Amino acid sequence: MSKYYFEAREGRDFLADEMPVEIVERKGKGHPDSLCDGAAEELSVALSEIYRQKTGYILHHNVDKAVLVGGSSKAAFGGGQVTEPINVYIVGRATEKINNQDLFDRSQLEKRIKGWLMSQVRNLREEHLDVSLLIRPGSDDLVSIFEDNEQPPRANDTSLAVGYAPLSDLERLVMETEKFLNSPEGKQKFPALGEDIKVMGVRKYDDITLTIAAAFVDKEVPGREQYEEMKKELSRFLLEEFVLRYTRRRVSVVLNHADTEKSVYLTVTGTSAEAGDDGQVGRGNRANGLITPYRPMSLEAVAGKNPVSHVGKIYSIMSQLIAERIVQTFPEVKQTYVYMVSSINEPITEPQAVNVELWGVEVSRVRQEINRIADEVLGSWKEIRDGFITRRWSIY
Repeated sequence: MSKYYFEAREGRDFLADEMPVEIVERKGKGHPDSLCDGAAEELSVALSEIYRQKTGYILHHNVDKAVLVGGSSKAAFGGGQVTEPINVYIVGRATEKINNQDLFDRSQLEKRIKGWLMSQVRNLREEHLDVSLLIRPGSDDLVSIFEDNEQPPRANDTSLAVGYAPLSDLERLVMETEKFLNSPEGKQKFPALGEDIKVMGVRKYDDITLTIAAAFVDKEVPGREQYEEMKKELSRFLLEEFVLRYTRRRVSVVLNHADTEKSVYLTVTGTSAEAGDDGQVGRGNRANGLITPYRPMSLEAVAGKNPVSHVGKIYSIMSQLIAERIVQTFPEVKQTYVYMVSSINEPITEPQAVNVELWGVEVSRVRQEINRIADEVLGSWKEIRDGFITRRWSIY
């Protein structure tokens, strides 16, 4: 039996799929907020790799503050230009030296972040980006409790996380719509689509509306007539071929609703970051890839935090894994929420509380097995730590 407090109880509210109204949002990989999340996480991965290569261990760092200042551009049918670059600033704490020896080259890390950004938005070029890393060493008190070794690390904070399973019809539809439109298959089918795609799903009883904001790449669109034809074909495909894979409810699609007679959602690069929008870590998708106001969720910004002891990051994955394994183990569970709270300076394997809410089963029948699942996930902290570095976990 674990040393942590554990409670399981039956939920008494509606299942997500049964609520009269449900709202779900997902920001695609080219959205400025997603770019900030990803850039911060890429920097954490880079630092972790460098630290392991040079010392054998991951050293203290938290580079989880990032802001994107949008550039300027002149988009035009047939092709335009970016006139001022996008500025990305990543702010955080990291171990810079050991025995007076520098551990990393800041300019090389900035170059790596540029490369990552260009890999996410295929029409971004190096001249479109200006990346600055504003990094200083961590405070003595937090660095002193940071250790990456064979013992469970001590939590760097008192923090909470929430996971749940399974996804509702609407959540799955919103998630898969954005993923498809930003997949190689989606880009092959609709080459004019950029990567800045936001999907807002609203369900009223059995009627679903997907409102999609999708940046189009100007060089792929000869004129307004072709733009409108591309929009119609995309909407037709989603309604007649795609949404049926995920729901039998009635679905309508609203695409680029801000278009007017004089303006359309046209970009040079495929992201609004070139001119129309700014970004920030933590303003986008939660750790499960969705924004779900009808679900309990933490506002913790996961990206960029260290994967060793930052429980705001680690528990976000652990709580989700526990929830998913519960519904896999007990198919009769209709819905489960898992809440976890850490205690600063205590082992991450000994949270203050793990609370599980269940729908569809007798708690007494499954309590022992759920305790085992929670113990197993908490005991897999090394696997979870390494999964961040190998990008096994999708965290935004």
